[in-house]
Amino acid sequence: MKQRDIFWFWLPLFASWLLMTAEGPIVSASINRLPNEVIMLAAQGIVVSLAVTIESPVINILATSTALVKDRASYLLVRRFTLHWMVLLTAVSILIAFTPLFDLVVRRWLGTPDEIAAWVRPGLQIMIFWTAAIAWRRFLQGVMIHFNQTRKIAWGTAVRLVASGGTVVVLAAFTSWPGVVNGATALMAGVIAEAVYATVAIRPLLRHKLPLTAPGDEAPLTYRELFWFHLPLAGTAVMVLLVQPLVTFSLARLDRPTESLAAWPVVFQIMLMARAAALALPEAVIALTKGPGTYQPIRRFSLTLAGLVALAVVLFTVSPLAHVYLFGVQDMTAEVGALAQSSLIYFLPFPVLTVIDMWLRGLLINGRKTTAVNVAMVINMVVTVVVLALGLAAQWPGLPTAAVALSLALLAEILYLGWRTQRFIPIFTTKMATRSL
Repeated sequence: MKQRDIFWFWLPLFASWLLMTAEGPIVSASINRLPNEVIMLAAQGIVVSLAVTIESPVINILATSTALVKDRASYLLVRRFTLHWMVLLTAVSILIAFTPLFDLVVRRWLGTPDEIAAWVRPGLQIMIFWTAAIAWRRFLQGVMIHFNQTRKIAWGTAVRLVASGGTVVVLAAFTSWPGVVNGATALMAGVIAEAVYATVAIRPLLRHKLPLTAPGDEAPLTYRELFWFHLPLAGTAVMVLLVQPLVTFSLARLDRPTESLAAWPVVFQIMLMARAAALALPEAVIALTKGPGTYQPIRRFSLTLAGLVALAVVLFTVSPLAHVYLFGVQDMTAEVGALAQSSLIYFLPFPVLTVIDMWLRGLLINGRKTTAVNVAMVINMVVTVVVLALGLAAQWPGLPTAAVALSLALLAEILYLGWRTQRFIPIFTTKMATRSL
């Protein structure tokens, strides 16, 4: 396997993630140009944080679909599995947005100040079908990845970006709606547009390329096998996305809570853009790992990517680009923008560590060792909670505390994943083993 083959498979997935990460900055830039921008940006950050936490069990439907959908029967089974998750998590969204659970979660558990919490509720009510749309399109995208149609995924994300960006610009220009309402409406428009595109784009594949039976003598996939394959991945994603409310909880109780809560969504968006290359990696590893001969080329590609990501984030942080982005593109207030910019230096290791983490996850998921991925995330969560608790006890600065917690937790996760992977593949040696996962 040549490096250019991996690159051209990975590139549309990267483009998709990069376009997806541009959605948040477009929305936040619009909110920053509307009245009461600090409160609205803080509320929008909590809305998105809670929405993605609710959707977390279906995020890895993408990996599950990529790994397991091989024929008509497995496609129909994974589709039914996805629909079950869609119904369940939409019910959870409705309960939190429309019942007294809102006060329990947002005001008591997260400790959100009242002036911010008042604007979180309408945002959550607008986004109750967010999880269903995400689950459906990630299921379909996984099938596309398995059958090497990654370019359609990039086009789908472009459709989403046009829909969400266009919606937020139109609402800001022609309505007097509050910023958080504009933002939530735009995000919903984007994910619905992408889900519709994926539904249409996959039709030729289903008609002409999806086999009636699995290749070789593989036994038919059962619902039980599917459930136990996906469950650790769902648990992992839940824990990944619980990190955002944990950080929000901490920022609300450390110094300058309103400014920190307003700066955090923008800092998180920058880190999301910086990690786009890494977040595109697991599905490429899952799809392209086909035996011992593929281990070393994928390792080389992943480590090269880590080096390039490190260079990119350093250049952005230490050059005038960060200042231009925060104060020019995002139009942040002087106080909040200065806080965000001064905090970026602490987040430098995070995107690079994410590349290594995603490479190892992909290897283990390909080998159906999903429980190891789940255990690694438990380790990540424990380290995150411990560091944030120490920060709260010592009243460390808010955003630097979050950066240290996230980076140390990811490093601990990588150490465990590397150890587990090394038991099956000697990934840190020049000569790769002939044993498969």
